[in-house]
Amino acid sequence: MENELGHEIAEALGILLRRTTRAQLHRKLTEGMGDGLDEVTYPVLSALARTGPRSAADLAPDVGIDRSGVTRRASRLEAAGLVRREADPHDRRANLLVLTDQGRRTVAELRSRLADHITAGLSSWPPGEAEAFARHLRRFTEEGPFA
Repeated sequence: MENELGHEIAEALGILLRRTTRAQLHRKLTEGMGDGLDEVTYPVLSALARTGPRSAADLAPDVGIDRSGVTRRASRLEAAGLVRREADPHDRRANLLVLTDQGRRTVAELRSRLADHITAGLSSWPPGEAEAFARHLRRFTEEGPFA
């Protein structure tokens, strides 16, 4: 088959990017983290941690849902003390979603859980393979077709 390697990589990426795969991972990561944080609200919290304060409209494309969906999820995160709303200094009609101190601590815990989950999944790999995979994956994201 022509481009067999490309097809193989595309298939693996498809599995990783499936909404059900992501939701299952987010459910596992957020288990026991308290009210307001679950597989539905995790993407909003995670995106805010990556991007910094943003309006719901600006955050929506990063999360893959519309503005009203981001707003609903942000309201749950706000009730849990993980996010607050602040007036946008550049647009008085808009609010920015901002991580609270508790939100930043929660994100740090979630990132640690994710790293532990990934490390556990690679624990049976032969010495050096996981490290090589990490280097190659980083290179693929920085120089590959999605860069």
